[in-house]
Amino acid sequence: MDIILIVIAVLQAYILGSINFAVIFTNLFIKKDVRDFGSGNAGMTNVLRVAGPLPGILTFICDAAKGAVSCFVGRYVIFDYLFKNYPEHGDFYLPIYGALLCGVFCMIGHVFPAFFQFKGGKAVAVSVGIFAIVDWRCISVALGIFVIILLISRIISISSLIATASMPVCIACFSRNTGERVWVSVLLTLVMVLIIYLKHIENIKRLIKGEEKPLFGKNKKEN
Repeated sequence: MDIILIVIAVLQAYILGSINFAVIFTNLFIKKDVRDFGSGNAGMTNVLRVAGPLPGILTFICDAAKGAVSCFVGRYVIFDYLFKNYPEHGDFYLPIYGALLCGVFCMIGHVFPAFFQFKGGKAVAVSVGIFAIVDWRCISVALGIFVIILLISRIISISSLIATASMPVCIACFSRNTGERVWVSVLLTLVMVLIIYLKHIENIKRLIKGEEKPLFGKNKKEN
């Protein structure tokens, strides 16, 4: 029974992750597939550039929401039940693990959406919703870092990458007194960080070359 519930937890996370709001909203607003334009990425930044502010904002909100919902179900419904009803497993079923595990599978669903030819986004907005459920302090720190770097650089990708890199450190710091095995939480967080970084390989290459486009204004090579 416990294995079945874990399968249900990760499956609902993957299915929610596979709902690609970038594709949905660009099709709804401008009758086009966002993956055919701009960077080709099915994410908030490309929607913002291709379809405008409203579809971009809606994409961010809904992507974050699906991350939050999938982790909420994993943490407060399924793993909470397992933790209370299978005490013989000790802390293996701590609810925080359910949130992080579902976070990983929601990201996988977002990056490789079953409903959209397995061609999805980069999972940054999804991570906001995930860590809002995992630990609000972590996402508060990450969002603060994101805003500061964005104001300095004007580039969303570098802001996202630096903010994402802070998450394992935040998890390690804030989890020390919670009774969980910190290394488990850090490991699952690192998997999510790896997913985001792998999806940003092309951005990283452009950043190294100084060719990454800022959200507003011009990059140095265009000045």
